[in-house]
Amino acid sequence: MEKQNYQLLEVANGKPIKMWTEGVPVEGDAKQQLMNTAKMPFIFKHLAVMPDVHLGKGSTIGSVIPTIGAIIPAAVGVDIGCGMIAARTSLMASDLPDNLHPLRSAIERAVPHGKTFGRRDQGAWQNVPDMADRAWSSLDKRFKAITTKYPKLEKTNNRNHLGTLGTGNHFIEVCLDEAQRVWFMLHSGSRGVGNAIGNLFIELAKKDMQQHIANLPDKDLAYFEEGSKHYNDYVEAVAWAQDFAKQNRALMMHAVIEAARNVITKPFEASLEAVNCHHNYVQKERHFGQDVLITRKGAVSAKKGELGIIPGSMGAKSFIVRGLGNEESFCSCSHGAGRTMSRTKAKNLFTVEDQVRATAHVECRKDANVIDEIPMAYKDIDRVMEAQRSLVEVVHTLRQVVCVKG
Repeated sequence: MEKQNYQLLEVANGKPIKMWTEGVPVEGDAKQQLMNTAKMPFIFKHLAVMPDVHLGKGSTIGSVIPTIGAIIPAAVGVDIGCGMIAARTSLMASDLPDNLHPLRSAIERAVPHGKTFGRRDQGAWQNVPDMADRAWSSLDKRFKAITTKYPKLEKTNNRNHLGTLGTGNHFIEVCLDEAQRVWFMLHSGSRGVGNAIGNLFIELAKKDMQQHIANLPDKDLAYFEEGSKHYNDYVEAVAWAQDFAKQNRALMMHAVIEAARNVITKPFEASLEAVNCHHNYVQKERHFGQDVLITRKGAVSAKKGELGIIPGSMGAKSFIVRGLGNEESFCSCSHGAGRTMSRTKAKNLFTVEDQVRATAHVECRKDANVIDEIPMAYKDIDRVMEAQRSLVEVVHTLRQVVCVKG
């Protein structure tokens, strides 16, 4: 492996921070947020920071937080199990129709997406299809065990969100790789129920620490100690939400493939290569000879030989990567390009005309409601990839030709 290309940030009264951010901007607020986390007494060895790092709610996006004996719910966040799935098909670019709008429309009809308007949730199933119901039956028993202890989680969008996209930076894409082969790719998580679980336990952690919260560098670093009631309940609920998220992506991928079959007349195979990976999650792993909890907040597992997905913004390239098993990063890599500005700033700075120009090569929505996702609101994906050259190698480079946004 080539020489390490991380930068070391020493933290007074805290663990060091190793940052794979060579050549990419890192905002001062994000650095401060990382330093606050590094001061927590249960951090193991060091924090690892990915090149897409930016300020997050609760915890820094693009950070890998190893802990022993404690877990920080706000570090995992509220989009529990958010991640990516991609599948390579036997189709070539020449097999796609000249006009891609019908393909985008078919995908939009097949997968619920979008916001809630009044009482109507556009992004939920009005009638849950059989396939989603079968997937729910494998999750239902464990969900009942959780809601027995936390009844308020029952009245969430759970069963009727399984197999749905959501809003914000969640997307479905049709892409072409370097050999002009067609891929389907999408980004989503545990939807309404994951959000409810995340918020519930973040508040419980703050409540449990009421007497100590003033001593924390940031109240969002409120944590559960291992062995406490809420710790065990949180681990159980998070594991369930992560499974929900993985099933959610698999269901949507199936729906996207079926929708494409209705538009593309040529028969095709759909999972010649497939990847389904989280990038907002926590799990037990072994590093440096010890069992630790690894929280990846906007980061992907990159064990040696493991495949992952690093998407760019809605007008930039994306990458299928293979992990190099870099132990210093706790075998992790970035989960995307990373924002350079807030959604509000992007909406104030750019116009619909800017969005049209930036996505000229993509069949996608080009309206005021997606300006916050404009490519210029994100870091340069090539620089991000260069900064993590000791973490992953590129297997495929994808460019999108169709993009569906919630």
